[in-house]
Amino acid sequence: MSTNNVEVRLLLGMWDFLGKDKKLLTKRDVLPSFSKKDRETKQAEYNGALQALIDGGAIAVTDEKKPKYMLTDLGLQSLADGLRSPDFSFDGAALVSSRLANAALKWFRENQGQGVSVVSAPKISSYDEFKAVALETYDQLNRDYNLSNLVPIYQIRREIGDRVTRSQFNDWMLEMQSKDILQFITGGVADLTPDKEKDSITTELGGLRYYAKLL
Repeated sequence: MSTNNVEVRLLLGMWDFLGKDKKLLTKRDVLPSFSKKDRETKQAEYNGALQALIDGGAIAVTDEKKPKYMLTDLGLQSLADGLRSPDFSFDGAALVSSRLANAALKWFRENQGQGVSVVSAPKISSYDEFKAVALETYDQLNRDYNLSNLVPIYQIRREIGDRVTRSQFNDWMLEMQSKDILQFITGGVADLTPDKEKDSITTELGGLRYYAKLL
């Protein structure tokens, strides 16, 4: 039987959240957010996968009116089988969030020891790839940390990590600004440190910007 990659990703995301002292999850926790492109298609795909996991007993629902979700023992076993399967891959690997990739690393380390080799997320080689990843990262951070559509640029940079060079990140973020996809805002950062300032971005007019806002 081939591995359903979407189902494994859902289980992995739930496992990661449940490891942060959460016993029950809302649907907002379970399903990822998506950028505007293909949003309806992706939402339908993930909702279908979620229902399949519920029907198969991998995920339990505690309340129909205000549903809360939890992994069952079968769900944990399905996650283990899926991650170990040679059929499993991160579909559309350019869009793998650092949170999900790090969750996979954490799972392997906890379940198979530190010596397991896991393929890292691929390098980003074009502006279009970067735009897709940056928007996915923006949505994920905005949702996970309730940032009210003001996402710190340093967090986006750190989530994308070494998939791009610092200069590529700066150039492509500025290109997104020039095309009215993102707006950069100065704002104030209460816990600003030199490294956070360094990981923010300077506009062409020389102003340091700390936040990105989706237009």
